[in-house]
Amino acid sequence: MLDSFSAHTRRAFLHDLGLGFGGIALSSLLAGDGRASESGPAIPGVGPHFAPRAKNVIWLFMIGGASHMETFDPKPALNQYAGKTIEESPYADVLKSPFLANERVVAQDANGLIRTTIYPLQVGWKQWGQSGLEISDWWPKLGECADDLCLVRSMWTEDSNHGAQLQFHSGKHRLDGFHPTIGSWASYGLGSLNQNLPQFVVLGTPLADCCGGQEAHRASYLGPRYDGVRLKVDPNDPLPYATRPADVSRDEQVRQFELLHKLNGITARAYPDDPAIEARIKSYELAFRMQTAVPEVVKLDEETADTQAQYGLDQAETKEFGQQMLVARRLVERGVRFVQVYHANNGGAGGWDAHGNLKNGHSKLCKQVDQPIAALLKDLKQRGLLDETLVVWATEFGRTPGSQNADGRDHHPYGFSIWLAGGGIRGGMAHGKTDELGFHAVEDRHYVTDLHATVLHQLGLDHRSLYVPGRQRLERDFGTPIGQILA
Repeated sequence: MLDSFSAHTRRAFLHDLGLGFGGIALSSLLAGDGRASESGPAIPGVGPHFAPRAKNVIWLFMIGGASHMETFDPKPALNQYAGKTIEESPYADVLKSPFLANERVVAQDANGLIRTTIYPLQVGWKQWGQSGLEISDWWPKLGECADDLCLVRSMWTEDSNHGAQLQFHSGKHRLDGFHPTIGSWASYGLGSLNQNLPQFVVLGTPLADCCGGQEAHRASYLGPRYDGVRLKVDPNDPLPYATRPADVSRDEQVRQFELLHKLNGITARAYPDDPAIEARIKSYELAFRMQTAVPEVVKLDEETADTQAQYGLDQAETKEFGQQMLVARRLVERGVRFVQVYHANNGGAGGWDAHGNLKNGHSKLCKQVDQPIAALLKDLKQRGLLDETLVVWATEFGRTPGSQNADGRDHHPYGFSIWLAGGGIRGGMAHGKTDELGFHAVEDRHYVTDLHATVLHQLGLDHRSLYVPGRQRLERDFGTPIGQILA
């Protein structure tokens, strides 16, 4: 019986069996073989481990560190005590927070902030929706979705430089090396809902090399099978090197793939446990199938003019990100498990890194993403997809309550905001809080892996079961689902 085969024998048997069928047939066989046949180590059982609340995730990452106080955690005290130092204000005790004890925080000296002048809010704010969530005036369209949002205002991280971008995705400090990222864990635990598209797609320009680069959507020791696959919103060239040459017919290409698959199969038999070989075979097979599926998913002219306008495709400021949001919706409609979208790569730390000129910079960046994100939420909801699609908005840390360069704010890892919507998350609520100046998270504090654990929980995965023998993970590496925000 097949059950009596060792992993080595079973893989060899399937490779032999697949050689005469071409890449597409073998792909189906391997997909039916469960986790043991995929690159990367086996996991105990095949997810979901329990009934999921979400099928898909759209993960929106603002590169550079958006100010929590000028987005989703307004602090009127900043206006009241503007121009005073923190030590001169009634809130000097925030500098003595016990939450700093025993936390590894690099590249920032809390004592230096004593002499920093409190910087006022650079934008107004108001309460939105029936829930009355406080959101800045730079998010008028998203404010209309307030009753679907869950603001988490008590995030913290340990890297106060932009290595926090990688840390936000992997849960590990950059000094700890590269580790699997949240999208890779989701793919590893659940696999694909669509055999013609990648299970983990990346849109937008990824992090710069200074801050993690491609590793923010890679799978590390899980194997390359679970890396994110970058797509461009260009029907003529959506996936690099995957377009069939004009002078090669489809029949010719099928024969080429069959020969290539046979050669790969011979190598795979010699090295049956090599994840790189397994991933290479699968990448060729997937690329072949994606030649039709991927161009179709990014053909946005198939959408109505009204839909395109809702996403801001008719405006220069919102067009690029609006296209990415519309493609994200089309991807989850087609069963892509995890869509990761980057915003504001500038070749360095990121556009949201507001050391100076915060008002001008943040207002422009918010304008680029506000309407497209709101359109995504409304569109998903109207189509009945928001209940099964978890949308996450995040950034690597917040900004200081004090001024920098007269008109900016420095990095701030001690307390900042993210939000979630859909996918079984309670809407119209704020969870956790920072102090009056937005300095420290003082209630329901959450390290970044708590967000990871929450996302995996909503996908039906027991995050503690996603372990790999020989790969030690600390308690904090797993995180804890944020139970208070679950519907």
